[in-house]
Amino acid sequence: MTPDARSTDPSLGFVHVYEPAAHPDAPTLLLLHGTGGDEHDLLPLVPLLLPNSGVLSPRGQVSEHGMPRFFRRLALGVFDQEDLARRTGDLQRFVDAAATTYGFDRANVIAVGLSNGANIAANLILSKGHVLRGAVLFRAMPTRDDAPSADATGVQVYMNSGQRDRLITPAQTAALAEQLRVAGASLTLAWDDAGHELTREAVAGAAEWLKANEQIRR
Repeated sequence: MTPDARSTDPSLGFVHVYEPAAHPDAPTLLLLHGTGGDEHDLLPLVPLLLPNSGVLSPRGQVSEHGMPRFFRRLALGVFDQEDLARRTGDLQRFVDAAATTYGFDRANVIAVGLSNGANIAANLILSKGHVLRGAVLFRAMPTRDDAPSADATGVQVYMNSGQRDRLITPAQTAALAEQLRVAGASLTLAWDDAGHELTREAVAGAAEWLKANEQIRR
């Protein structure tokens, strides 16, 4: 990732990093950090997951005690639904605008999200449908109780959760998995013996899934 890849173009709405794909048919990875992260946090995952992919990595616009997030929460595990809906729409518009600005294939975007970033990626699928080709969701939890409001049939999703995660219960993981399935997403759910932190096992599992999934890599 070159230092000059960082862009703060105000017309796109998010401080972000962009790097074009090494191959024109390769997907663009939409990297969505966790609470307290920024646009640089998940960049080291790119060569481990899809080395030839492009990168679009925004910084969350919400500040929680100085920590960037993608949407507001009212308490631990309690989310501001109005803000979630608005920020999800903002993220979709950002990706649309970035595709026009940078010239990447808008139909070939795969989200890679951790915790708060994974949560907004899941909500993007549940509320907007086919705006993503696929998603890798590390340590995600449900953000809404209502039924999915969009058809996500054919969207490929890999979820990885920690069996000892003190922030997300197995029941919450199962609930989000069911929401994605109801929306029509093709879901793979994997677990590792860890907590809420991102592990090498989780990354390796996602990389193997991406490598094996011809449909998502074209």
